Amino acid sequence: MELASPFTPWMPVPVEFFVGRIPEIERLRGIIRDSIRRRIKVGFVTGERGIGKSSLVSFVRHLTEREDEVLGCHVLLGEISNLSEMTVKTFEHLLRESEQKPWYGNLIKLFGTHVKKIGLFGISLELDLSKDERIDLTRNFISHLRNILSKVPERKTILLILDDINGLASSMEFANWLKSIVDEIAVSSQSLSLCIIIVGLEERRQQLLALQPSLARIFELIEIKPWSDDECVEFFKKSFASVSGEIDELDLELMVEFSEGFPVLAHEIGDAVWRQASSLKISSGDVGRGIFAAAQIVGRKFLQPQVFQELHSQRYRSILRKVSQPKGTDLSRFTRADLRRLLNSEEIRVMDNFLRKMKELGVLLSDSEAGKGAYRFTRRLYRLYFSMEAKTARRKEKPQE
Repeated sequence: MELASPFTPWMPVPVEFFVGRIPEIERLRGIIRDSIRRRIKVGFVTGERGIGKSSLVSFVRHLTEREDEVLGCHVLLGEISNLSEMTVKTFEHLLRESEQKPWYGNLIKLFGTHVKKIGLFGISLELDLSKDERIDLTRNFISHLRNILSKVPERKTILLILDDINGLASSMEFANWLKSIVDEIAVSSQSLSLCIIIVGLEERRQQLLALQPSLARIFELIEIKPWSDDECVEFFKKSFASVSGEIDELDLELMVEFSEGFPVLAHEIGDAVWRQASSLKISSGDVGRGIFAAAQIVGRKFLQPQVFQELHSQRYRSILRKVSQPKGTDLSRFTRADLRRLLNSEEIRVMDNFLRKMKELGVLLSDSEAGKGAYRFTRRLYRLYFSMEAKTARRKEKPQE
């Protein structure tokens, strides 16, 4: 179809397609509102990869900017591991994201000749700072934020969202800086309305706590859980309806089942199904082919880089293929005994090491509901991908006639 896909697996969920998360939204909004009362607040939003952390904080930012007079800034930090780079990027984003706002001119005046337009038509900007000026921006971070808020009387508090902190989580400098920010505002005679929301995996939070244990009392933890089935249905219906697409309830249930409440998987499946369809009426065949296509995409994105590069052992690969596509039984969930029956003597010798490695890589997990020695794939799409990979491998290994 020529119509653009309503699904966006490569970016956070657009605000208009955001669904659910009411308790988490209210919790975050409460933290931000507390900061308006001249209190420094630091939240930590955590959850598994693909659970929708960035989409949630982006939605809350837009909501509070519209309804709570917040000056918001969402900074994706990626691989930045240097505190100075982080602070410069934060102030650059505050300027960029204010460009269409009434107070933009006031903020530009604060930074004066340090603001440099970049891009083919000067469509973006960056701060041109010397080494000493970068140090000052970091060292006097709070003072600079006070100056900014004083120039924006329309806003009551500053919301800084520091997202994707993989590079900073192991930085002692960053951990100590976070604590010092809170302490400085707490003891200062000059108040500042500021809310910092950090977004990252739970292991990143634990890294920071190991470096600076005092952060445990500072962080207000917001853990994001998977969507419920109803929320997943709402997401798909809203997305298809936005382009006048139609889909049967049973096909929708299958898409929900394979999404497992993860927005990133829902987007991949929705986008793959949409690309299979030849009309606005989505068929069962479109859905089936789309799910298979999504499994391949998810496998290439998330499994090939982290799993197959680690699986140098051909025995491990052989075990993985057998457990992914057993003959005559469903091993979405399985026990050590089930697995052992599929393996030859050489594979049995490395079976326990294989299971341990697969757990480390996030492919398998212990299935406590099924009892001791039970396992399951962390995602249905993962098992489907490995099943397809196993079929491909067998075709390659089959002798040509």
